[in-house]
Amino acid sequence: MKKIIFQDTSFRDGFQSIFGARVFTKDFMPAVEAARAAGITHFEAGGGARFQALYQNCGEDAFDMMDEFRRVAGPEARLQTLARGINVVALSAQPKDMIDLHAKMFKKHGMTRIRNFDALNDVNNLIYSGQCIKNAGLEHEVVITMMELPLGCTGAHDPAFYIKTLRAILDSGLPFDSVCFKDASGTSNPRKVYETFKEARKLLGDKAELRMHSHDTCGTGVAQYVAAIEGGCNGVCLARKPLSGGTSQPDLFSLYHALKGTEFKLALGDGIVDDNIHKIMEANNVAVECMKDYEFPPEALQISSDVIFSPMPGGALTANTLMMRETKTFHLYDKVIENMAECVRRGGFASSVTPVSQFYFQQAYVNTVNKSKGLDTWTKMTDGYGKMLLGYFGKTPVEPDAELVKIAEEQLKLPVFAKAHAGMQPVDILEPGVPKAKKLLEENNLPTTDENIFIVGALDTKGGNKGIDFLKGNRKIGVPKKKPAAPATAPLAPVANTANMAVAGTNNYRVALNGKSWDVQVSTLK
Repeated sequence: MKKIIFQDTSFRDGFQSIFGARVFTKDFMPAVEAARAAGITHFEAGGGARFQALYQNCGEDAFDMMDEFRRVAGPEARLQTLARGINVVALSAQPKDMIDLHAKMFKKHGMTRIRNFDALNDVNNLIYSGQCIKNAGLEHEVVITMMELPLGCTGAHDPAFYIKTLRAILDSGLPFDSVCFKDASGTSNPRKVYETFKEARKLLGDKAELRMHSHDTCGTGVAQYVAAIEGGCNGVCLARKPLSGGTSQPDLFSLYHALKGTEFKLALGDGIVDDNIHKIMEANNVAVECMKDYEFPPEALQISSDVIFSPMPGGALTANTLMMRETKTFHLYDKVIENMAECVRRGGFASSVTPVSQFYFQQAYVNTVNKSKGLDTWTKMTDGYGKMLLGYFGKTPVEPDAELVKIAEEQLKLPVFAKAHAGMQPVDILEPGVPKAKKLLEENNLPTTDENIFIVGALDTKGGNKGIDFLKGNRKIGVPKKKPAAPATAPLAPVANTANMAVAGTNNYRVALNGKSWDVQVSTLK
């Protein structure tokens, strides 16, 4: 028997993939407690969008949430968070002092391990952040990001490219405790996954912890995991009912079922899932009860095979459809996904994972809206996509389209990074962030704690500092909860009889669907 370690991602990536990470802490802690009682010991507990969304949409402090997660999960649980290389948990590159503070604060607030990725697979973006994670006393899981390229594209995102990236990580001397291949869009074909893991296992040896993270967005998540396991993977990310499948991770029981009859068993703490099935079922039912008041977007629960050709991550898909509904542009969604393929094809093949997935989507969205207005497709170059083309987030796997690079230079009025900063990395040109954050806190008469410094530094946006807004009590709540049912109304008047319709009886009903209610009258004909 070979044990496959699983991490429960229900309460981080599950939340992000289904609800755009907008879930109140108090609502799901009973589900964490039930999972602990069922023997689950390894959780994804924060980071990624579960940092900024708490401040910007839930009116909560992410550090308080992590403290509560640790308390409920218990002192022995392995709690993991997600960081984006030099961006850490912000959407823009952070200076070195903020990267270091990130690791110290997450260690202070109960985390065990940080999974650390760079969307461009630029190893230079992982070296300093990874060293800070280790210096803080945390485990470091270094990541190689995966996806499927649009039709007709070659030059990266094949097994040879991923193994080349892994060799670069090893050659850099970057310290790590485990290696993860992360496919945020869930689009990598299973055969490619198998070949990649087979070569990675040869390179790392038998004792290394080698993990796979994917999503079930296009319906192939379980097949990817089986392929990875057969290729040498010994750890996977799984979610549980009702936070699994669709845009989230493959379901725990689905993979358990797929592995029947093989030599592989999903590990549950010191035991295996087989021994705790009924307890896990009970924990799943507690999670269902915890989430009963939340609206599950239909696109989060379905297979979206279009993403195979335009790799849209599960965690970004629902956040963007929510935005499009709010701006009344949802009717353009299918066209945006179609146009996203061009942004990937011409953008240098950075992986479609935060923040690059947002760069791709935002540019495709602007292109689609402009085209619907009769304007040229590339009338407006978005800031994130343009800066990526120019190299301000690192080096893309292949050179981006020269025509688009020229458009970005002209519209953003920025030179190509390599020409302007020869021999330097993006993190090297950023001014220290801690002094600026301290000054901003002092100007607003707010305490200059390490937590507040990090919150203010990480939540600085073009639209203002969301961290200052939060700390001053200006908190916008935007959580996708169902609206309360409408109060009961008086019975409806009966349908009038006509010469051609004789009514035997009339009954009034209240029909509820997706949080909305309708009064319906049913008449039985003679």
